[in-house]
Parts: sequence; C-alpha cells; structure tokens
Amino acid sequence: MVLMLESTSNKDGAEILIDRGWDRLLGEKHFDDPENQIRRPRRLTPRECARLMGFETPQGYHFRIPVSDTQAYRQFGNSVVVPVFAAVAKLLAPRIEKAVAMRESAEISKSQ
Repeated sequence: MVLMLESTSNKDGAEILIDRGWDRLLGEKHFDDPENQIRRPRRLTPRECARLMGFETPQGYHFRIPVSDTQAYRQFGNSVVVPVFAAVAKLLAPRIEKAVAMRESAEISKSQ
C-alpha cells in the first residue's frame, strides 16, 4: 500500500515527522514513560530538509537559513531536488548543444 501526501493550505507539520519506534513491551498504559517519550516522533529540522533536497551534504558547505523555520520548510518543500536537476541537465546538455549547432548551421546556409 502506498500512502499519498496531500498538499493543503493549512499543514500541521505531521508530514515532517521521523518515527523513532515504539517500545511495545512498555505498552500504551505507560505512554508517558520516559523510555517511550524518547522514542516519540520528532520533526525534521529545516537543515535536514535542505539535505534531503540536495542543498548540502553533512560534510559539505553549510549555508545560513535566513528565514523562519516555517518559511524554510515551505521553500525546501517547493524546491527541485538539486542532484536530480543536475543529472537531468547533464543528460540534456549534449542535445541542447546539438540543437544550437543545427540552428547556427541553418542560419549560415540561409545567409549564403
């Protein structure tokens, strides 16, 4: 089964949670037990969202996120994944160069 994420105008942040598991041995009656508190889901940080979208690597260049967390989540969520864009651009570059060369040769032959 595949779960679909819906885009809504009033997001509650649930789509940026990381499940850290649940200790079933403690059971639901011990929901407030510190061990289960540790395992509760947590939000991804804006920097983690940036890394998921390919903006930086853990060992790479760190940049400052000058906007609020809410705005950063929105901006990174609406962005294109950088490594995917780079791969597509790399595949398209030879075709674009070929099309430019064909256009230039057609313009030269028209002018003669």
